[in-house]
Amino acid sequence: MFKWAQQQLANVAGTKEPIYGPEAIQSVAVEAETTPYTELTRDDLKWQAMTSTSVETQSFYLMADNGQLGFAQVIYSNVAGIHTTCQFNCKLFSLDSSKPHLWCSTQLTNPDFSEDKSSFFADDCAVELSEDGTTYTIKSMNDDRAIVNLTIKRAGPGFQVGRTGKTLFGTDLKNPWGTMRHAFWPRCTAEGTISTKEGPVDFRGKATYIMALQGMKPHHAAAKWNFVDFQGPTYTAVVMNFTTPPSYGLTEVTIGGIVKDGEIVMANCKSTVTHTKSKSDGENGWPEPETIKYTWTGTTKDGKPVEASLEGALEKRLDRIDVMAEVPGFVKQIVSSAAGTKPYIYQYYPQQQKLTLKIKVDGQEVSEQGTVFAESTFISE
Repeated sequence: MFKWAQQQLANVAGTKEPIYGPEAIQSVAVEAETTPYTELTRDDLKWQAMTSTSVETQSFYLMADNGQLGFAQVIYSNVAGIHTTCQFNCKLFSLDSSKPHLWCSTQLTNPDFSEDKSSFFADDCAVELSEDGTTYTIKSMNDDRAIVNLTIKRAGPGFQVGRTGKTLFGTDLKNPWGTMRHAFWPRCTAEGTISTKEGPVDFRGKATYIMALQGMKPHHAAAKWNFVDFQGPTYTAVVMNFTTPPSYGLTEVTIGGIVKDGEIVMANCKSTVTHTKSKSDGENGWPEPETIKYTWTGTTKDGKPVEASLEGALEKRLDRIDVMAEVPGFVKQIVSSAAGTKPYIYQYYPQQQKLTLKIKVDGQEVSEQGTVFAESTFISE
């Protein structure tokens, strides 16, 4: 009971959590031992719209054939069951270091969902899933600096690892007080534009869609994150990795998958992320990665062994985001009172030397160059 009360206090006040230890987390890797992954259905893409502290997101990573990189996201956030806020975020990355990125973040009014919770609506904003569950349309006129009109169509199957995709947090894991879930459409096609003051930017090309639910305070669930999205001519490879704070034993959870058109090659919790070379960021002390290695190990659904790796220089960072300076006020309120929290996101998009995915399926090895978007996030020690 005392621990439960401490947890409730931490939920409301943002205080630092006690040390529960690794036994207070059940990684989704436990499910993945018997069910490496589950192919997503339309039902798996419904908003949960929780009534307790949570952050739920739909994020679309856009890699246009013309080289442009973009991002669109809806955030649905609940603070302690008493305050719900929704935000639409859009980012157009500038590949010219002399020009700033375009970042638009708008608080939404009158948020609502379709009856089956598969589509999201707000004033001047809609993210709708098609009846057949293969296509999202994203429309936003909330900020005239970035009018969004995009269509994202699934080219390869979507997945979540394990049966449910969920990592559980709590001292009674049959009644967890927190959850973390990710669901992926790694390989999609994109069409449409984001219209800026300079004119429309064409985003015909490839995209990755991720639905995420952090059913607890974000900084209580994870102390650091790594994410990579590799888009090649044949293969798409993704890794989502997080490490918990000491309160949950610095437990590492890694989700990885490789997909091609019409087929999941493999997906499980056996991927790895290694920062092979880092440098200290002089402004905040975080070890900013310079070169990195990702690996995937598993089997196809008919049991053929799969091994893959992606490694190389991240090149000059595309952006560094001081989260506390950028996030909406409601998130800041959740995080700011937690001692030792200084979240920064580092983003990379190597251009000079494209990275190569090396993949071996049943002994047959192929290599393909592709486009890589990578993120490393540091939140707390």
